[in-house]
Amino acid sequence: MKKAKWLLFAALFSVLLVLAACNGKEEEPATDGKEDTSSEETTEGTETATETSDSLFEVAVTNEGEAIEGGTLQVAMVKDEPFQGIFNWELYEDAYDAQLMEWVSNSLFEVDENFMITDEGIASLEVDQENNKATVKIREGVKWSDGEPLTIDDVILPYHIIGHKDYTGVRYDSQFQNIIGAEEYHAGTADTISGLKKIDDLTLEISFKQLSPSIFYGGDGLWTYAAPVHQIADIPVGELVESDAVRKNPVTLGAFIIDKIVPGESVSYVKNENYWRGAPKLDGVVVKVVPSSSISVAIESGDYDLIQNFNATKMPEIETFDNISILGRPELYYSYLGFKVGKFDTEQGKVVTDMEGSKMGDVKLRQAMGYALDIEQVSEVYYNNLRERANSLIPPVFEAFYDAELKGYTYDPEKAIALLDEAGYEDVDGDGFREDPNGEKLEIKLASMSGDAVAEEIASFYLQNWADVGLNVVLSTGRLIEFNAFYDMVQADDPEIDIFMGAWGTGTNPSPSGLYGEVDEFNFSRYTSPELQEAIEAIDSPEAFDTDFRAEKFKFFQQHIEEVATTIPMQFRYEIFPVNKRVKNYSVDYAEPTQLQDIELVAEEPIAN
Repeated sequence: MKKAKWLLFAALFSVLLVLAACNGKEEEPATDGKEDTSSEETTEGTETATETSDSLFEVAVTNEGEAIEGGTLQVAMVKDEPFQGIFNWELYEDAYDAQLMEWVSNSLFEVDENFMITDEGIASLEVDQENNKATVKIREGVKWSDGEPLTIDDVILPYHIIGHKDYTGVRYDSQFQNIIGAEEYHAGTADTISGLKKIDDLTLEISFKQLSPSIFYGGDGLWTYAAPVHQIADIPVGELVESDAVRKNPVTLGAFIIDKIVPGESVSYVKNENYWRGAPKLDGVVVKVVPSSSISVAIESGDYDLIQNFNATKMPEIETFDNISILGRPELYYSYLGFKVGKFDTEQGKVVTDMEGSKMGDVKLRQAMGYALDIEQVSEVYYNNLRERANSLIPPVFEAFYDAELKGYTYDPEKAIALLDEAGYEDVDGDGFREDPNGEKLEIKLASMSGDAVAEEIASFYLQNWADVGLNVVLSTGRLIEFNAFYDMVQADDPEIDIFMGAWGTGTNPSPSGLYGEVDEFNFSRYTSPELQEAIEAIDSPEAFDTDFRAEKFKFFQQHIEEVATTIPMQFRYEIFPVNKRVKNYSVDYAEPTQLQDIELVAEEPIAN
């Protein structure tokens, strides 16, 4: 959609669709986007549906030729380690599994070009703001992939999974607790969630403690997915994540059905003849994990039709290929440097901040580490200027809430040195590294994810940035950490981690709720304060129907985090999508993305360069 549309919408409503998969955010893969510098051959026949004034990419392509009947779409997931394979929206943990599930999605709602829930999906939403209630009504005749009818019980079940005391996931958070009765059910003092009222086989009424504008975008605790009662209701919640119904043969509502899984390596899908929008035009889809080291050769050879998670560091290798079109868009994403300043108390279910007892508790130390990083050079040299230093935890696409005036932590080693000197971090023994203010050796352990071939180079560069200002920063475990293990360690507050480099895909929800609240397990830095909590709650409060009020609270949130520097924004990025020219029509436009059932092919095999 055009920039003007974003501005108009932002003036009327908050752009707040909680990422449908988790009513929160996603852990992001370490991938990137890249500018479309290709010749006219990659844009010929392309129709652009979304374009901003600073757009670097086309967002849609149309390739000439008569579509073949059926065919199997070949998709590459660029990843240097196996995927986890948790095929359940209530339990999955990262963006890779979410991408695999998109082909079989159990999503209830469709959204419009402004991410606002419409009545065009499986379910519609009616909001009673005065009484803090919402009514979800599903269509008649919708079937699961095994032919069983969808009922409102399938809409209710996910709430009782997430709210259960034995729930093993991370989505029982501050937003979910906004549902009346959720806390009592989680504590085991109630058998059901009292705020859920089944009206009939097609209708659910939900009562909330309060409502805010985010309800119209899937927030406030509203869950946006169904789960098949007939398949998983009898499986104990604590055992669900390891069950065959989650790992091998999930029953789903999407355009395709999982047919075969090679754990960690590939997923094969066949079309869902029971899909409520009509059977897909393709016979099936195969998604394979492809190492970053070989993806460019695979694209050139015509092994794949669509590429997911393509890294900008590889762009020079493919930008002259004439067998692909390169689509792209600003990503709803930011990477960040996190500082461990506390723990998550699992018994209390809340963040406990301990600045005095934490190695990273000194704000000047944290600020100095931010100023010491030459992220600008990394963006230019390694990412072809398709990442840029971030100044905020709100991506710029959310123009009504993004604070463009924030200075952020731009590269300034002299300022970093001055801050460290002021805080009493001095090189006492003359070895080139500073001791802490007590004169004790200071070693800071950094956790960073492994990735493509340049990941180690970038990590080494950042370590040298810190060494240049006298800080001895070393890699946790002595090496970069595989994606899944990385987030396991970060979430567990592993003592091997003092600081970490992570990333969040915000979805279309810029709200910090779910990531920075005092009861949020995703609050990985473990920082909370009364001021921060007040701002987070205000952003998703009834008062936030006043857009000026809400914008002001967003501004406070961004400024507060910049001041305390417990989470320092690092980079915004573009995401790119190499698309083989045998795909007839394809769009990554946020306003008009391609419907999966409509994908067609114009050749029997992907086209080689």
